[in-house]
Amino acid sequence: MRSVERAERAGLPAGNVAEEWFLVAGERGNPDTRIDGERRRPWSEGNACTVLVHGRTYFDRLAAELAQMSAGDQAWFTDWRGDADERVSAQGLTIADELVGALRRGASVHGLLWRSHPAQLRFSERQNMELVHAINIAGGSALVDERVRRGGSHHQKLVVLRRPAASRHLAFVGGIDLAHGRRDDEQHRGDPQGVDIDRRYGPQPAWHDLQIEIEGPAVGDLEFSFRERWNDPEPLTRTPWGRYLSARADQPRRTSPLPDQLEDPPPAGQQHVQVLRTYPSRHPRYAFARRGERSVARAYLKAFRRARKLIYIEDQYLWSLDAAEALADALRSTPTLHVVVIVPAFPDQDGRVSGAANRVNQLRVLSRLADAGGDRFAAFNIERDDGVPIYVHAKVCIIDDVWMMAGSDNFNRRSWTHDSELSVAILDQRRDGRAPTDPGGLGDHARVLPRSTRLELWSEHLQRSDVAVDPHEGKQQLADAADALDAWYVAGRAGPRPDGRLRRHRPDRVAPWARPFAEAFYRLMSDPDGRPLSDRRHGRY
Repeated sequence: MRSVERAERAGLPAGNVAEEWFLVAGERGNPDTRIDGERRRPWSEGNACTVLVHGRTYFDRLAAELAQMSAGDQAWFTDWRGDADERVSAQGLTIADELVGALRRGASVHGLLWRSHPAQLRFSERQNMELVHAINIAGGSALVDERVRRGGSHHQKLVVLRRPAASRHLAFVGGIDLAHGRRDDEQHRGDPQGVDIDRRYGPQPAWHDLQIEIEGPAVGDLEFSFRERWNDPEPLTRTPWGRYLSARADQPRRTSPLPDQLEDPPPAGQQHVQVLRTYPSRHPRYAFARRGERSVARAYLKAFRRARKLIYIEDQYLWSLDAAEALADALRSTPTLHVVVIVPAFPDQDGRVSGAANRVNQLRVLSRLADAGGDRFAAFNIERDDGVPIYVHAKVCIIDDVWMMAGSDNFNRRSWTHDSELSVAILDQRRDGRAPTDPGGLGDHARVLPRSTRLELWSEHLQRSDVAVDPHEGKQQLADAADALDAWYVAGRAGPRPDGRLRRHRPDRVAPWARPFAEAFYRLMSDPDGRPLSDRRHGRY
């Protein structure tokens, strides 16, 4: 009886729906971390989560909070790419300006950026070093981190701000780097500081992305994840070139000790949050994940099994055959389930070699899902009113308007096993009273945050405010809009352009002669497997 009463007070069905959706004790699969167990439990309660759609929205919030940092405050961040000169405020201040300004006012700044690769390989080694150098010469401690599996990267995008005197503690986690190309908005005219991707996106690519702002105890979990990586005892780099770059950035070979972590912030809202990661199995091993961690993949696979009405995904790649099999199993076993995905129209690098490798497994994934679900599966991409494609960099999944997950991970094997990733799963305690009130029919009930996020995203893609609340009716609106726009193109663009940004996603086929090379490039370079051999053989995550 007491468990029922606690669930009712929390707005949860009896039996605690959190245990049905989140990874419970032992399911993370990483006995070397203390993020569960010793700290609290596998998730935190009492958080306030805000979904920040678009880079401009996120950067404005981040800049406003950094401007308030002062003596005794702490900033912690991880990033895949950071551009010191990326403008993040309406006043034109850059991310380096904001972080250095916080340092000069007495705050501390600790950062970990991936070391990356040279510009000749279309990576950001120089840019990351410049941001690290700007922070270090101002008195901060930022490091380029090469503690990755061969061919891997640190892909996490996290900022944690601790302001104990002001009782203000925030974290930002999601898919948005502190980098060029990300400061776009709902008009999708692109960041004036553009990035070089496939030419069809233009010199200032339109960029669709999102970040989660969190206030509450989960901020402590996210800072703890940063500290685990920082405190790993292995040298930051083992190569002569890496040591040379480190010296240029005024950084040591190993990380220095950190001050003790502050107590977790008090409750601030009504969302449960579970912090999820990917770390590869590597040698030398991570002290905090000796066989790696694949809780991102495990969380998705568990949540897919509970889906009954709708799985909605926005993703940069959608290459994972294991994810496709899990989704296909859900479609086959649940006749009421629909799956909707939104991906970029073209890969970011769509050359003769890279393009075929990028498309070969996505084509398989799309085919398997269509075979399993028929018209219950739909894949779309998005474009501006002038026909220029919008690059989808968001990584978000919403299931039955109950559970949602967002972060740095993509639906590919690299994100699920090989690179370092950081995401959050969210379960809002507030029930959404609009019909259908329980889309999945399991007594879980629709929740405010995932439903409002889905409707916000669909409203933007449809360019209309009257999106149907019912997931199946809303999915039909997406399909109708995409079919109308596709038909307008087939008719030679005769008459007014139909409303909406959606197109059916039909990627170019890979020529038979190119498939063997594309397959090899895909497996070895685009989407490697970072699991221990025994887990690979048995298909375990």
